[in-house]
Amino acid sequence: MSDTGRMVLHWSPRSPYVRKVVVAAHELGLQDRISLVRTMVGGTTPHPALMRENPLGKIPTLVLADGTIIYDSPVVCEYLDRLAGGSLFPTDWAARLVALRWQALGSGMLDIALLRLGERGRAEAIRSAPHEALWHGKIVCCLDALEAEAATLAATPFNIGHIAIGVALGYLDFRFAAEAWQQGRPQLAAWQATFNARPSVAANMPQEG
Repeated sequence: MSDTGRMVLHWSPRSPYVRKVVVAAHELGLQDRISLVRTMVGGTTPHPALMRENPLGKIPTLVLADGTIIYDSPVVCEYLDRLAGGSLFPTDWAARLVALRWQALGSGMLDIALLRLGERGRAEAIRSAPHEALWHGKIVCCLDALEAEAATLAATPFNIGHIAIGVALGYLDFRFAAEAWQQGRPQLAAWQATFNARPSVAANMPQEG
């Protein structure tokens, strides 16, 4: 697969789904071929211009030089990997299945974290304590499972699953720092430290703005 043109990525520094894409692009050496366009989504205000390109009105949305439009983050990441001839998506089926499972776990954690964040933004009188407890419990279960698998994470060649999990952990640090998920999970915390030290990750930390 080849594409010599410049690409445009609808982007936000706060979006963990976008962060997956920009970390992947950096890992693949494609960051200089992608123009970032700050795109505000979320809340109750639609974004008509974005929705003409992606009817879901979501980011990340990648526009190729020929006008082809790709979304969402797993699809964009796989496209970039194929474009660069990379190895973020293993070709061996057994290794690929692990990478895809890790990607699903990381993405699922982000989905839950965003539900929690939305609930936290509601007036206290109308927040749902049962939902908050359910979502918190699921995150705890995910973290405990990852602690048990941390040695395998560390020993496996870097792939899309590592990016998804690392970004999910980073989002917990960004939005739920007070919960200190690292407590009682030393192996996962050690793995995250190595993830955060990668140039692709350090160059694309989440931030307000």
